[in-house]
Amino acid sequence: MQPLILYDIPSKLPGNNWTPNPAKPRFVLSYKGLPFETVWVEYPDIAGVLKEIGADPSKNADGSETYTVPVVKDPNTGAIVTDSFEIAEYLEKTYPAKPIFPHNSNALIRIFDPTFIATSASAARLAMRRSSEILNPPSAAYFITTRSKSFGVTNWEEEMSPDGEKCDENLANLRKGYETVNGWYEKSQGKWIVGDNFSYADIIVACRILWLKRVLREGEWKEVNSWNDGKWGQLLEDVEKECNLA
Repeated sequence: MQPLILYDIPSKLPGNNWTPNPAKPRFVLSYKGLPFETVWVEYPDIAGVLKEIGADPSKNADGSETYTVPVVKDPNTGAIVTDSFEIAEYLEKTYPAKPIFPHNSNALIRIFDPTFIATSASAARLAMRRSSEILNPPSAAYFITTRSKSFGVTNWEEEMSPDGEKCDENLANLRKGYETVNGWYEKSQGKWIVGDNFSYADIIVACRILWLKRVLREGEWKEVNSWNDGKWGQLLEDVEKECNLA
């Protein structure tokens, strides 16, 4: 079997990986025991690289096209798949061993995905600012320009510098969101979102936690990891073990 190829964004951090969406196929590939290689692409180069391999563009909210990662290229089938959820479903269909959508839960987990992401939307400025700090210069400049446009920011240093009260407010709002997610786990009557069945839903949560752990400052991450009796750092560790990444 030839290794699949995962397209991801590098950073200045040890091991490179940091961003949550490409982390999802990384976790799925590892969980299923599929061989894969990573091609690291800086933000300004993404469109050119993906056009060259024949990847389809994604759609923005306004209907315009954009090229984003993750993308997985499978030389065994010739498939080139864009979008983390579409990649997960492709891998499940093509390589069904060790399922990540137990009990035909694809539809429910597809609804779960944006619902979970919405719980942490209030802290996006904090995570985005910290993300810009760990990127290589070409990607950092591109990231700041594009995210400034998305957030309607005219001065990145002033408006996206969540220190002091702003940082505290972001973390407090993030904590409220994770209190809600903790309630979901408590009601599952098992270790995972789907009870005793590990699923893609747990990978979605873990990859968001991975992002925070990788980009937040040490004191900020320690605070996040103190919530719910240390649940979130432990959850990430448990999912990494389940996916053979620990």
